[in-house]
Amino acid sequence: MLTAAQVLAENNFGDTRTGGLAGPMGLLLILVLGTATVLLIRNMNTRLRRLPDRFPHQGPAGDPGRADAVAVDPTDGSEEQDSSPEAPTGHQQRRNG
Repeated sequence: MLTAAQVLAENNFGDTRTGGLAGPMGLLLILVLGTATVLLIRNMNTRLRRLPDRFPHQGPAGDPGRADAVAVDPTDGSEEQDSSPEAPTGHQQRRNG
């Protein structure tokens, strides 16, 4: 009679010697992905450091807690939108309507 340990220890996957390249290829893939991730993070940090503190058309810094702040349309610059918290957003409109 087979015990549970013998059933679990039995090799039902055939000859495992032919797939001997899977371990080194997996390690190579992990190392390549890790290296690519590190290089991408370094590149993003370099680009973020090059950004100016303020953009030319940004204007003076306002109080972020102000409820009656007006936002300028970035595509045109001539229209203004009310950005008060009482104005329903797209998500609130879809939920209520």
